[in-house]
Amino acid sequence: MREGDEGSDRLYHVDGDLVPASEATVSVEDRGFAYGDAAFETMRAYGGAVFRWDAHADRLRDACETLGIDRGLADADLKRRVDETLAANDLADAYVKLSITRGVQPGTLDPKPASDPTVVVIAKPLARGGVGSDPVHDGPAALQTTKTRKPADRAIPAAAKTHNYLNGIVARLELRVTGADEALMLDPDGNVAEGATANLFFADGTALKTPSLDGPILPGVTRSTVIELAESEGIPVEEGTYAPDAVREADEVFLTNTTWEVRPVATVDGIAVDGDGEGVAGPLTTLLSRLFDRRIEETHYDGERL
Repeated sequence: MREGDEGSDRLYHVDGDLVPASEATVSVEDRGFAYGDAAFETMRAYGGAVFRWDAHADRLRDACETLGIDRGLADADLKRRVDETLAANDLADAYVKLSITRGVQPGTLDPKPASDPTVVVIAKPLARGGVGSDPVHDGPAALQTTKTRKPADRAIPAAAKTHNYLNGIVARLELRVTGADEALMLDPDGNVAEGATANLFFADGTALKTPSLDGPILPGVTRSTVIELAESEGIPVEEGTYAPDAVREADEVFLTNTTWEVRPVATVDGIAVDGDGEGVAGPLTTLLSRLFDRRIEETHYDGERL
């Protein structure tokens, strides 16, 4: 990792070229800027390699197909650009964002059939992951139910990560009143969906529960990893439809995303999870977090700290 993480000497990948961050720009007529007409993936590199690249690549490909964006690049070409960005910045452990827009198409809202996509890769340093690592987040989260809801999947496809993040931004703005860390967003019917940038899990003594992908839920890569880890330990996992009170009354609650990994929740709408009020992760959350760290250690660091 380079000294002094101000980003002034960082290099980003823009349309096939590595350029200084200060020169990494796209046209004001790019549809990703003008309309949010773009798909992206947020990834995390451990030990120089992206965690579950294939899963991220599959989701990005599906998103581009949903948006009708012809990328013009194979997964291998995209991975090469990601790897080049990491190498150029001497980053082994990093946050990586890969964006693909429909490109420059001045004129109307209607996208043209032919496109020349804009492809951008940025990377920023993160701490080492794995066993004994310090979390990227600021400790157990305060979760707050917001008035802003997730749109129905028929309105905006939940499985496609696009540059149009206004729904999550408006939800996060609501948190300014209480200072909560993450939004607990409901679906159009008032059932629990997910956070603005994270998937939700909770436990009530019967199973590990998470909202089903039948709702407007992003199929998170970390989410699927946690489900795999739980099932490998014989922990029953239930994907279903839940009212907000089910989360407020849960024994344990945690959030997952690429950068946070597994983040315990201390309070939901001001109510202490399991009544402890100390923000200490429960036994199931602790177990799954440790299993996740072990997976990273084995996969990316050759088990160095095991």
